[in-house]
Amino acid sequence: MPNTLFLRLESPLQSWGEDSQWSERRTAPEPTKSGIVGLLACALGWNDDARIRDLSRRVRVGVRCDVPGTPAPLRDYHTVGGGYPKDEPQLLTAEGKPKKTQTTGEPHTEPTWRYYLCDASFLAAMQADEPTIDQLAHAVQFPVWSFFLGRKSCIPTRPLFDGVGDYASLRDALEKQPARFLNRAEARKFQARPRIVIECESLEPGSVRRRVQLVSRQYWIHEPRYLREYRAPNEIPVEYLDEGA
Repeated sequence: MPNTLFLRLESPLQSWGEDSQWSERRTAPEPTKSGIVGLLACALGWNDDARIRDLSRRVRVGVRCDVPGTPAPLRDYHTVGGGYPKDEPQLLTAEGKPKKTQTTGEPHTEPTWRYYLCDASFLAAMQADEPTIDQLAHAVQFPVWSFFLGRKSCIPTRPLFDGVGDYASLRDALEKQPARFLNRAEARKFQARPRIVIECESLEPGSVRRRVQLVSRQYWIHEPRYLREYRAPNEIPVEYLDEGA
């Protein structure tokens, strides 16, 4: 009976926020647990904190960085606020008043910088009880809402569902599940012994604490979880979806 769900997260651009909220919107080097749970919530059609929080606490997540993307994230310049009409500023002060520039009285424009991973491909694994995995596997294949990989501009280039299986641990699942690509050209940047990040207990050697477990979407609150990363000890098997590859 399956206890593990696999997702292939692949796109020209991905961005997985973790520790930035203001003008510098950085990305983690791999999909975060909160981001992956957000994808599952999209598939299920959930947007309430209670059900999403419960799901986040019931599943354990690991990620294999098959193609980590370009060495440095893409930095993109944006502005927020300003614009028209001038009597309806989009940004507010801490007191809830319209935010305007002190010199001209015009609506305030806030510069921001967004960071993206380029041409990356990840395998995410989720483990939970069998009914939960069955529910999630069906939802991912027949989603209620569209998927995007961290931001709405980051559209997946292939279906997310990459199969289910029964594995003793997340480590076992991510070390044995093949890396599936359309052809050899798509797999040219594949790392045979990729970096793996898995959710673990706090006492495990090498574990680090990161705030990646979603508590509230409305207030952007996350609980800490412990993660451990390492290199795959053996080469990951590769499969090509195009048999002529």
